[in-house]
This record gives sequence, C-alpha cells and structure tokens, in this order.
Amino acid sequence: MLSFIARRIGTILLTMLCLTLVVFFLVNLEPNLKKLAISQTEMHTPPEQLESWLVNHGYRQNFFVRYGHWLGVLKMEPIVDPATGKASQRFSFCNDPAEPAYSGVLQGNFGCSTKFKTTVAAKLFPALRATGILMFWVLVVMVPVSLLIGILAGMREGSRTDRVLSVASIATTATPEYVSGVIFTVIFASWLGWLNGSAASAAQGITFYNFTLPVITLAIYGIGYIARMTRASMVEVMTQQYIRTARLKGLSFSNVVVKHALRNALIAPFTVIMLQFPWLLTGVVIVETMFRYQGFGYTLVEAAGNNDIDLLLGCSLVSVFIVLITQLISDVGYAYLNPRIRVQ
Repeated sequence: MLSFIARRIGTILLTMLCLTLVVFFLVNLEPNLKKLAISQTEMHTPPEQLESWLVNHGYRQNFFVRYGHWLGVLKMEPIVDPATGKASQRFSFCNDPAEPAYSGVLQGNFGCSTKFKTTVAAKLFPALRATGILMFWVLVVMVPVSLLIGILAGMREGSRTDRVLSVASIATTATPEYVSGVIFTVIFASWLGWLNGSAASAAQGITFYNFTLPVITLAIYGIGYIARMTRASMVEVMTQQYIRTARLKGLSFSNVVVKHALRNALIAPFTVIMLQFPWLLTGVVIVETMFRYQGFGYTLVEAAGNNDIDLLLGCSLVSVFIVLITQLISDVGYAYLNPRIRVQ
C-alpha cells in the first residue's frame, strides 16, 4: 500500500506540473495580456503605453523563464526601469523580491492579484476557508440523507417506498443548481420570508437564516445522485448468495442488512462521495455567485472576469490538487472497504 501511495503521489506531482504549464500558457496568451494591460491602465490607452506597461511588469520575459519564476525553480530578477535604470518590484502592493531570489509556488509565493491589489495567498486561502465551511455543511446534509434514502430504497426493490424515493432522486439529480437555487429563493426567501436570499452576511457570522439556501441548493443535487448509486449497490448486494444464506440461518432482516449487506453496499457510494469534492469545488462557482457568498467560486469568477493571471493560476493549482488528492483517497478507501483489492 505504501509503494502504491508513493507511486500515486509521483503521478500527482507530474500531472500538476503538466497541467499548470498548460494553464500558464493559456492565461498568458497575447489577447489576455492586452486585456490585463487595459484593465490596469485605461480603455483608450495607446498601444505603445500598453506595451510599456507589460514590459515594466515583467510580462514580456521569456515564457519558460516566467514559468520557472512562478514555480520558484529560477531566481526572480527585479524589474529594471529603463528610464532610471533602477531595480523595482513588479507591483508595489505585492511582496516580490527587490533583488534576485527564489520566490515562487515552491517558496509559498503564489504571485500578485492585480484585481484585489494584494498577494494571491491573502485572497485565495481565506476564500478557500469560506468555501470549505460551505462544503462541510453541504456534506453534513448530503451524505447521511442520501445514504439513508438509498439504503431504504434498495432494501426492498420494487416496493412503493423504492419507487417514491427513486423518482424523487431522479428529479433532484435532473435539476441543476441554478434552477433549484432560484426555486428555493422564490419560495423560502421571497414568498415565505423564512430565509435570506443572500449569503453575503455569512462572512461576518453563519446563521441558519443566511446560510441554509446555498447549502440545500448544493446538497439537493448530490443527494439524488448518491442515493441512486447507493440504491443500485444495495439491490445488487441483497441478491447475493451469502445474504440468502444468512436469512436461511434465521437472522432477522435488520441484522442481515446491518451486519452483512451494508459494508459491501457502501463500496460504490464511497467512491461517488469522494468524487463530490471536485464537483462541489466547481459547483460553488454558480451557487456562490447566485447568493453573493465570497468563497472560492466568487474569487474564481472575479479572477477570470478581470484576467487576474496569478490568481487564476492559484485557483487552477488548488483545483487540480483537490481533484487528484480526492482520487487518491478514494482508491485507498476502496481498497480498505474491499478486502479483495488489498489481497491483490
């Protein structure tokens, strides 16, 4: 198992290196650089002044040199003002070194946010913390409810309970977040007035009033998906020979379900639950924008809309890392739940 994890970590590092190189190339295409220069100057700035801004802020250096600076494997050289000949930082609001030094991702420096006028770390990590809180409460609601629905539906295939729960699961899965979010806002915020249609105040303090709508909007879609997978797995397990043998030995139906069927039935849902982490990280883009909650999704939208290159790179790095790590945890957990995988 340790050698497997070591190989997977090596694959993760190589994948992150390749993907960050691709993203770095895409965000540094010429149209994006010109859009950035315009956003940092004025709309009607002459082309030669835009070019001067890009040169003075280091965006005209060699592509691989800039990528090495961002990674932190090459020393970052200070920008030299051609008019005065003096070295200076790229941005006054950032912590770029004023003299040659290694200062990149490997050293904990993710760059400068041109949109928020601060370091990427100062904006990105608080946003990740806010989204982490949202994801935690979504999982607290989503996982137990979906497993309970799936187990109840799969215990007695074809019953009325199974049909009702299966139809409800399909209906929630077929409803995207931007539709369910609008429906919940209209019903619970506009008509009934029970909940707040904006989660902006959650930054000062999370309450049931301001945090319920984004949580149930994200949870409702995942509940249906996980419940259907749990139900299918439960139905398959309940038809196995060892379940019939346990019943013939006189064990009660509840004991058969809890002691024999449940663990095997949870193998497939466990993998699906772990895959919800990357989905939640991308799903919050819509929900956080809809409910004005300033987390990772809000930060990503702002960075993309303003071509904030370093912040976009930081968001991409975090997204790739979370996807790959959750897949690793999923594989290890699958091996733990399935003894046959461990033997192999």
